Amino acid sequence: MKILLLTEVFPPRTGGSGRWFFEIYRRLPREMVVIAADNAPDCEHFDRRHNLHLVRMPLGFAGWGLARVRSFGQYYRAYRRLASLIRTEGIESIHAGKSLPEGLLAWLMRRRLGLPYTCYVHGEELNLAEGSREVRFWTRRVLRGAERVIANSRNTQSLLLKKWQVSPKQVVVLHPGVDADQFVPSSPDLEVRHRLGWGQRPVVLTVGRLQKRKGQDMMIRALPAIRRGIPDVLYAIVGDGDERQYLEELVAQAGLGGHVKFHGNLDDADMLPCYQQCDLFALPNREVNGDIEGFGMVLLEAQACGKPVLAGTSGGTAETMSIPETGLVVPCDEPEHLAAAVIELLSNKDQLRAMGESARAWVLENFDWSKLSKQAQEVLFPGLNYGHNGTAERPSGNQQLCGVAHAEVAKL
Repeated sequence: MKILLLTEVFPPRTGGSGRWFFEIYRRLPREMVVIAADNAPDCEHFDRRHNLHLVRMPLGFAGWGLARVRSFGQYYRAYRRLASLIRTEGIESIHAGKSLPEGLLAWLMRRRLGLPYTCYVHGEELNLAEGSREVRFWTRRVLRGAERVIANSRNTQSLLLKKWQVSPKQVVVLHPGVDADQFVPSSPDLEVRHRLGWGQRPVVLTVGRLQKRKGQDMMIRALPAIRRGIPDVLYAIVGDGDERQYLEELVAQAGLGGHVKFHGNLDDADMLPCYQQCDLFALPNREVNGDIEGFGMVLLEAQACGKPVLAGTSGGTAETMSIPETGLVVPCDEPEHLAAAVIELLSNKDQLRAMGESARAWVLENFDWSKLSKQAQEVLFPGLNYGHNGTAERPSGNQQLCGVAHAEVAKL
C-alpha cells in the first residue's frame, strides 16, 4: 500500500511531532511513502540532505475551519494540489499529521476518492478545538471518519474516548521516542560549562518554544524562593518564541538577571551539551486556556542524557518518566510547589545521580527509537520485516542520505 503522509510540522521546522514523523517514515522504503509537508525556512537545505519522497506545499493556514474566506481559499488550493498528487502517485491511504488542517483534507479526500485515512492526535489540539464551534464540528467529523486514530499518550487517548466519544476500536496509543545513540550522558566538563556561561553553578535547564504552556515564566517566578535554598542557582532557557520579551521583562522586574540565561535557539553542536551538563531538567508545563503539553519529548531527551526531570501535572508529561525513580511531576499553576521540588532535588546530589542513572536505563528500555519505530510500523504497516534498528528490510536507497539528515533533526 502506498501512503501519503500529510503534515504541517516536519523538519526543518521545529516541533516534536515533526521529529516523530521523521523517525517513523524515514525507516520505510522510499517507494512506499510520499510526504506532503509545509514549507519551512531553510527547507531547501534540509531537503538536499535526505532522499525521502517529499513534496513541499503550503499547509500553514490562516484558520483551522472553512468559514473564513482566506482559510477557505487555502484549503481549496491544497485540496486541488493533493487530489492531483494522489492520482499521480497512486496513493492508497493518507496519514494526517493532526486533525486540522491535515485531517480535514484527508476527510475531504475520503469523501471524493474513497481513500481511508489515519489521523495522529497530540492532545493540545483537542482542548483548543473546544473553543470554537466550527473547529469542534470539523474535528469531530475528522475523528469519526478516520480508519485509525493514533494518540501520542494515554492522556490523549482518554480525551479522545471521554470528551470526543471516539470508538475504542479506532484508537491506538503510540508514544514518541528519542534517539538514545544521539542523546547520551557525558561527564561534567568545566570547560563546556564555562563556554555556556554556567561555570560551576547548579543549573536547571528548560528546552522548548517560549510559550505560556511550557511554563518558563513560572520557573522564573519560583526562582526567588529557590534561591533561599540554592543561592547560586542558574536557570538556563533554550528556545525562542513569542514570550521572549515578556520573560525578559519578568527577569528584569524581579532582579534576576544574574540567575537566568537565555540561550535562544541552538544548533546541534550546542544543544546536546546543555542536556549533558545541566543538573536538573525542568518542563514546568501547565494548562493555559485549554492549551496543554500532550507528551513532552524534551523530557525523554534529557533522561537519555542521564538527567533527572521535573514536569507539571498537566497533559501527558508523567508518561515520559518513572515516578519517582527518574523524575517528578508537580502542579505548576503557582510557583510554590515548583520551588520546593527544585530545592529538594538540587540539595541531594546522590539522589540526582541515582535518578539520572535510572533515567538513562528507563529510556533505553521504553523509548529508544529503534524499538518504538518498529512498534509504530507494525501498527501502521503490518506485514513488513524490520531490522535491529527498526528499519524496514525491504530494499531502499534512502537510508544513507536519511542518516545524514537525521543528525540535523536531533535539535528540532
